[in-house]
Amino acid sequence: MLSVSITRVLDRFTLAAQFSVPAKGIIGLFGDSGSGKTSILRIISGLQRCPGAQVQLGTEVWQNAVNWVSPERRGVGMVFQEGALFPHLNVRQNLDFAARRAPPNRSPRPIQVDAVIDMLELAPLLGRKTQNLSGGERQRVAIGRALLSQPQLLLLDEPVSALDHGTRDEILAALERLSAALDLPMLYVSHNLAEMASITDHLVLLSQGRVAGSGATAQMLTDLSLPLAARPDALSVLGARVSGYDAGNGSTRLLIDGHEWKIPGRLGKDRADCRVRVMASDVGLARDVPGATTILNTPPARILTASAMPQSEQVNVLMRLGADDNGQYLLARVSRESWQNLQFQPGETVHLLIKGVGLVDAN
Repeated sequence: MLSVSITRVLDRFTLAAQFSVPAKGIIGLFGDSGSGKTSILRIISGLQRCPGAQVQLGTEVWQNAVNWVSPERRGVGMVFQEGALFPHLNVRQNLDFAARRAPPNRSPRPIQVDAVIDMLELAPLLGRKTQNLSGGERQRVAIGRALLSQPQLLLLDEPVSALDHGTRDEILAALERLSAALDLPMLYVSHNLAEMASITDHLVLLSQGRVAGSGATAQMLTDLSLPLAARPDALSVLGARVSGYDAGNGSTRLLIDGHEWKIPGRLGKDRADCRVRVMASDVGLARDVPGATTILNTPPARILTASAMPQSEQVNVLMRLGADDNGQYLLARVSRESWQNLQFQPGETVHLLIKGVGLVDAN
């Protein structure tokens, strides 16, 4: 477990955050700008002193009322929004510098330079100066350098916020591969909800310096009691498996809770586990089986509850996929008028009209 307890007076509010999360996979630290995310990261790393804070990873106490472990002894790798590479060294020299400075015997399975080069596809860049790299290339090198410090925990402070959409997705996919291949926990900071849905396993929600919620990402996104479900970009994340490709129609088939879904294009590898993202605004409801329609995905679901959004003419509807209570949770956003006209009730089975599905990984 990663356990953190912090109380610190900042310029605009008091940071009072306490949370314990599994030290595995990718943990998201999410909140609006100025909610205290970066301060928490810097305190965990030891770069920022905070008297009275408590930070513990597994059995190692990095800070409490009587103990203080310096940053270089905490076994933390850190990646910032900008790569912060050494400009006078080329890519290979940046990587070698980190490898040489890594404390000996920190990890029973040390991460090797060649493995990092391979996993992050850095071989074509090794002889280049860092000022000649693109933003995405710099971030890949920065991630590699952080890995070669042999960390027990990798901290990432909005590492893709300055990148274009395509490059950002490449970096996110690389982080997922690294987390799985190296069994390395990561704490990932962002104020972009789609990023969090794409990459994280566990989510800590911050609001004005306090923890508003903490839990598995899929559950946090669909919890109607949390502000995430009221956002304009509210969405659900579903686990799926690629079941094949229909060359005739040019669509990828996915198996989700026993029902087949389709996404245009050839995406992922056959039988690969994957994750799909569904915007709440892209989900419609029908009482009867839809007839002729251009919508490809019309699976059944059971309504659990609904909540009218304040100061809005819309309703959030929480459902479980399938006709029983064993499917994954899905959030829909419909107009208040259509909800009232159709008089849907909790417990009722409906047919969904999924207007858009995004495959966010297929590892």
